[in-house]
Amino acid sequence: MDVVLEVFDTFLFDRLYAKLLPASSLASSYHSLKHEAASTTFSSMREMPTVYHAASQFLQLAPSQWAYMSAWPRDNIYRQTLTLYLITWIFGFVIYFVCASLSYLFIFDHATFSHPKYLKNQVRLEIRQTLISLPVMAIFTVPFFVAEVRGYGKLYDSPSEEPFFLYNYLQFPLFIAFTDFCVYWIHRGLHHPSLYKTLHKPHHKWIMPTPFASHAFHPLDGYVQSVPYHIFPFFFPLQKFAYIALFTFINVWTVFIHDGEYVANSPIINGAACHTMHHLYFNYNYGQFTTVWDRLGGSYRKPNEELFRRETKMGKQEWERQVKEMETVVQQVEGDDDRSYGDEVRRIQKKVM
Repeated sequence: MDVVLEVFDTFLFDRLYAKLLPASSLASSYHSLKHEAASTTFSSMREMPTVYHAASQFLQLAPSQWAYMSAWPRDNIYRQTLTLYLITWIFGFVIYFVCASLSYLFIFDHATFSHPKYLKNQVRLEIRQTLISLPVMAIFTVPFFVAEVRGYGKLYDSPSEEPFFLYNYLQFPLFIAFTDFCVYWIHRGLHHPSLYKTLHKPHHKWIMPTPFASHAFHPLDGYVQSVPYHIFPFFFPLQKFAYIALFTFINVWTVFIHDGEYVANSPIINGAACHTMHHLYFNYNYGQFTTVWDRLGGSYRKPNEELFRRETKMGKQEWERQVKEMETVVQQVEGDDDRSYGDEVRRIQKKVM
């Protein structure tokens, strides 16, 4: 996360902190020193209060004058905490909204609007739940990022620093295997009756989810399920840019399994079809990336073959079968169904399609 922090500091937060929390003596010192030794580089300015070193040898961003003009320098823990919180919250929402919007516009099957279990104003409700959850989730997530930035994790920069031969490649399947195992058991635990209605039910409000449901959790639910991703670099080495790539992948994957486009008819990959089974029937397919732990844990349910054929995927007969079983499961898990299903979905569908 130090690479991400450095990029945002260079192009945004250095100037922002210099304006909001100025250190006039430091600014004067900077301009005086610059005038007296114009050819001196930042790294050799001994008079400067802080010398900044690049977070990665592969990304060299020279600090501007703004980096030295705030009472809170870059390595101030309060500044790092606040900055990482804003990045996690605001830019996290931007990534979510962009990915979900692209999926909604170009991949998501809008015929889902006509499904009997599609909710009234569902997209608006999904986005609203996400807007409520993300700032709270960010509060709990930031301590992991601060610890990483301050050197407590096992992140490494150069591929030559890999702990053993081929680890630069093995770190990817290791990350997937570790987090898939942990998320499976956390997710399954959230379906325990003592936790489900309080924490996990808000995400199961969406029986037929859209891509905007991908981050529409109760804040603690979303946070708890994200913990495996954050603890991984404290237990296992992880290359810095691999870390960024994997976290980007996680966000894209989370949108992907809620997009309703059933491409992956695989016995191993836990794709959108498998996850639709989970939203419809609740007690199956808890895994995040694979079906391995569901198979071993006896909770795997193979998606209906009808989902992979366009002519039957949105057919009345398939929907009626889904609704009949889903209503029985809801009664067992939740009691009375308090969701609001609207008839106006067909009107919405005509506008969109």
